[in-house]
Amino acid sequence: MKSLHSITIFFVLISVFLAVHVQYSVEGGRSLSPKKPDPDNSAATARWLVAQNSWGVLNTISIDLEGAPFGNVVSFSDGVPGKGKGIPFFYLTTLDPTARDALKDPRASLTVSEYPVGTCGKIDPENPTCAKLTLTGKLKLVDPKSKEAEFARSALFSKHSEMKDWPKNHDFQIFKLEIENIFLIDWFGGPKPLTLDQYLHPKIQGDEVLGEGLEQSIH
Repeated sequence: MKSLHSITIFFVLISVFLAVHVQYSVEGGRSLSPKKPDPDNSAATARWLVAQNSWGVLNTISIDLEGAPFGNVVSFSDGVPGKGKGIPFFYLTTLDPTARDALKDPRASLTVSEYPVGTCGKIDPENPTCAKLTLTGKLKLVDPKSKEAEFARSALFSKHSEMKDWPKNHDFQIFKLEIENIFLIDWFGGPKPLTLDQYLHPKIQGDEVLGEGLEQSIH
């Protein structure tokens, strides 16, 4: 009887662990079985990185540090799980320097890595085969009454549910990165040339899976 009781407890614990893992995977913005695109498909890899990650380092021109670059770990989303559009949205407050910087000088960049996704294995994050992406452009406020803001709220809250409960008196606002330049390394040989149009309209090669069912339009 003790053996049967122990087995029952074991399976209950496993079930709880799996439930927590699934919840984390959905709210963290990752698919449950992410598959990295072929390194030759730069656009798909870049979009996959943005869809699979739920946070990154957002860099601005600091007004507190006399124009020095300032990097801040922030949460972001480019769409609800399975509906990534490639444009990162953020939920920021001017109580934080990143939002203040952007309102003064919108130049910014967002850097994400494959490493947090868990598909780099044992290699170092700086290894070229562990993909990394920097999107550079303008960090702009989104009109809170626009359809774009409605989309952004759904995108952000689906991956970061606690945002809905953040203090109202902190005046959180929706920002987006208007992408102008794309820097991607996903293999040896230096950065891959990639235009904004290519990034927004990635091509699926053969049976390639992008992991998040990426949409190919920002509209």
